[in-house]
Parts: sequence; C-alpha cells; structure tokens
Amino acid sequence: MKLLTSLAAIVSVSEAFVLPAERLSSELSTIEERQTADPECVHGPQTRRCWSGGYSVATDFDLKHPETTVTRSYTLTITNSTCNPDGNGERLCQLINGQYPGPTITADWGDLLSIKIINKLEDNGTAIHFHGVRQLNTCGADGVPGITQCPIAPGAEFTYLFRATQFGTSWYHSHFSNQYGDGVVGAMVFNGPATSNYDVDLGPYSLTDWYYATAFETSMQSMISLQTQGGPPKANNILINGTNKNAAGGGAYNEVAITKGKKYRLRLINMSVDQYMRVSLDGHKMTVMTSDFVPIKPYVTETLLIAIGQRYDVIITANQTAGSYFFRVDPAADCFAANDHFGRAIWTYSDVSPSTPPENPWPVPTTQCLEPSEMAPYWKQAVPSNSFSSDVTRLNVNITTGEFLPDPDTIVVWAIDDQNINVNWSRPTVSFVDEGDTDYTPEMHVMHLQDEGKWNYYLIQQTGSAPPIPHPIHLHGHDFFVLGQGSTAWDGTATLNFATPPRRDTATVPGGGWLAIAFPSNNPGTWLLHCHIAFHIGEGLGMQFIEEAGKIVKPHGYDETCSSWRAYEKGMYYPKHDSGL
Repeated sequence: MKLLTSLAAIVSVSEAFVLPAERLSSELSTIEERQTADPECVHGPQTRRCWSGGYSVATDFDLKHPETTVTRSYTLTITNSTCNPDGNGERLCQLINGQYPGPTITADWGDLLSIKIINKLEDNGTAIHFHGVRQLNTCGADGVPGITQCPIAPGAEFTYLFRATQFGTSWYHSHFSNQYGDGVVGAMVFNGPATSNYDVDLGPYSLTDWYYATAFETSMQSMISLQTQGGPPKANNILINGTNKNAAGGGAYNEVAITKGKKYRLRLINMSVDQYMRVSLDGHKMTVMTSDFVPIKPYVTETLLIAIGQRYDVIITANQTAGSYFFRVDPAADCFAANDHFGRAIWTYSDVSPSTPPENPWPVPTTQCLEPSEMAPYWKQAVPSNSFSSDVTRLNVNITTGEFLPDPDTIVVWAIDDQNINVNWSRPTVSFVDEGDTDYTPEMHVMHLQDEGKWNYYLIQQTGSAPPIPHPIHLHGHDFFVLGQGSTAWDGTATLNFATPPRRDTATVPGGGWLAIAFPSNNPGTWLLHCHIAFHIGEGLGMQFIEEAGKIVKPHGYDETCSSWRAYEKGMYYPKHDSGL
C-alpha cells in the first residue's frame, strides 16, 4: 500500500533571501549565440523550448540563469514510523511528513528555496542532500554531514537556502549513513524549458529497490559480507512511486491513466540503495530529452538503463490500441546487483477499464552496463584536450583494509587509491577551511581542485583487487563531461570524446573498467565524489574535493547545528559504524 498522507510541506512566496553573488567562468562564456534573448518565446505545449524573460532551452544554465524574487519555502519533518509500501507487512521506517516517498519539492528555474528540516527522530541525526543541485556559491546547503555541516541532532532543525540555477528533475535524500534506505527520500522538480514538446507533465516517477530489513540492518549485513568479498544483501522488491505488488500477490500496482493521442512527460528517478534498473512501457517507445539535469538532443528508444542517482525525462506518446499496458522496471542483470523481483505499473487508456495487461515486453539489450551512447547535450561545448595527458589524475577504485573511527578495528573496506573516506560528524571539512587549518587527516581523503577557470580531468578505474562490478559515480557541486568509458582496463589507446561529450552528474565506472570525466573549477566548496551504491559509500568508496577554499562561506546556522550535535553525540545511543555518509 502506498503511504501518501496529505502534503504537509508548506509552500509560500516571500521576499528573496540573500545569496552570495553568482559568478561565471570567463573560460566558459564564449558561445554568445546560446545566450541570445527572445522575449517573444513563451512556454507552452507547442513551445516547450521557450521559458520567459528571454531564457530558453538554448540557455546553458552554467553560464546564465534567471534570478526571480520568488522564494519557495518547505518544512520537512523527519520522524520514526512504520510503513508497508508493498503489502508485505509493516516495518520500521523513517519518513518525511509521514509519507513515502517524501513530498515533491517544486520550484521554477531561478527561484530561491528555503527548506527547513526538523529532526524528530528518536536516535538518529540527519542531513539532507539535494542530489545534482549545483549549489552555486552555497556549498553550505549541500547537506553532507562531516563535510559541509554537522548532522542535525534529534530535536534540532536546520534551514537550507539556495537558488535553483538549473531546471529539470532530481531528488533529495538523507546523507547520514544509509538512512535514505529507510524512507528519507523525495523528488524535486525545477520547472523550465525542454527540448521536446508534450501535452501533460505526469511528474516524478520514483524507482527504488526495497528491503524488508531496515537500512542499518542491511548495511551491517553488507559490511560483514565484504570481509570475505561476498556480495551485499538482495532487495525484496522494486517500488514505483512507493508501491508494487509483493511476491505473494499482495500490495498494489501504481496506475496511470492516459488519453489516446496525448504526449506525456515522465520524470524517471532511480532512488535505489543498490539497483541499476532497466525501464520500458510495453508497446510504446520513449523520446529521451534529459540526462540528469542536462537537456539533450531528443532520441527514441524502447528501453532505458538507469544507474542509481541518475534521472531521465522522457516523452511517451499514447499512440497504441486502447487497453492496459505494463510499465516495467526490471533489475539490470548486466549491472551485477540483480534481484529476483520486478517493478510493475499499469498504464491504461482513458476510454477502457483497467485490466491485467498481457506480457509483451521489448527485447532486452546487452550493454555491459555502459551509458546510452545517444546522449548528445543540447548545448554543444567542446572540452579542451591539449592538457589532458599532463593534467589527468587517476583514481583507482579498490578494496583494502582500513578503519571507521572512532572504532579502532581494521576491516575490509572499499577505497579510492587505497584510502577509505571516513568523516568526523563533529568537525566537518568546512570547519577546517573556516579555521585555515590545512592539516587534513588521511581518512578525510581530501584533494584540491585546479584554480578558478581551469579544467580538472579524472580517470576513475577499477583495479585488480576489486570485484569487477559497476559503480555509479556521483559528483557534488558540479556536473561533468563524460569523455569516455570502457569495460576493460585503461591502456591509453581509447579515443576520448572532447568535441561533443555527454554531460551529467552521475555516470558509471563499468565493472573492471574505467570512466574519464572533465569539469572546470567554477564553484567554491567542499564537494564529495562517491559511489552512489549506498553500501559502498558507507564502506568507504568516496573522497572530497576542496575548491577555492578562500571563497567558502559557512551557512547561517552552521555553528548552532554543530553545537547541538556535539552535545547529543556525547551520549548518542547508536555509535557511528561506517563512513558516516
């Protein structure tokens, strides 16, 4: 049963709060035609490329974005609860405003957001990360405990303030250990232009694996299994917008009504703990128009592979015989972490009654867990190639031994360059920066980015000591250009794409393979890079970048949040047992 209570998020319009001035990298602002104003361009069903005020889908939001005077205010209260999303039975959950998934945060491109988090959990801290949001000059709103803030203690609250400089679809989730697997997740929609026309926006379609054990139980099972290089626990189900039938036939499918001849926008979000997914709608092809927040040149496909943390906005045209059709969300078997369960929803044309659809799936392609090759950004931008060979930094994903302080035991961990990340909740990286202390501890796993305006190149690869499984790599504070991927060891002979590279904020290192990315330094902050398999970042697979340290500003409420957390931590019931992320 899908848990949906009345929306308790408070949305309001108020005077704009003050943010640091947005800055643009001069090295990126050379393509003036992308910024040509068109005051007659008005957003509508046949003109989705348009927005308002001369902004359109041709506007690269890294270079320019609206700055409205509207503030969207939300209050999100996190509580201990129980939930039963697939009818299998109640289990302990942690919910936002009493519902799963949490309320959808909605704003227009250029709006300001004020999001108050009230922690009413009994024995857990929390912090909320807004996945893929650039947080331009607002690093303190990135929501990463031990890096950008202290956790929000039980009984305390914290308000995140930032501007929606991007448009599109994403999600927010707890970054406090594996907490989001217990329900602390929700969708985000930043309304803006699009590269393809449509009639109806169906809103977010959240896709997630679901475990009958709690997130902290499964994370401990995964860590114990890792000690012998075994696999993590398998999920018990896959949910679509918080519901599905269970193996015994209980529960309920998500249902969608469509009208023949209409074009529907669907916002797909993989919110899983540990599950790559392949999605499709029987008999209907999809026109893909975004990858993560980035608009792309539309292309048509029958199925779509979605890594953990990735989003795709697609257009589906209701152009088939009236009836009911299965929307399928299947484990991606070529991405290792397949379970034995499948997500299903039923889409029905409005002039017939819903019924159990026939089995008519599209053929399943074999991709070796590589990203779709058709993703060409709508904004054509080349990446400088002349300094790649001299400036590229290799990051080796491997398994080694390490500690998760304060626990002194040495255990098997996931790592980058033989170092597992392990944050100190009570002294985040921002505190080091604010105090001018550069004596970073090894377990903080800090690396400095290039100076403002210069390009950063990273080659992330798996080494022989790691099982050959894919890792969805997510970068905070930036999206990046994907110069190339490969499913075998990097040998320097692959041809990289500097001319028209895909661009996104989450991309896969294939099992036993490599991923090459590039991005410019243009956003001061302390930014986490990590595998978005929740078990893996909990087991150490991450590191952090410090960018333009002299321009990093602590957010309002930072010191109070740390004070309340330090007081709570002295007697907290559940000690930290993993990386803290």
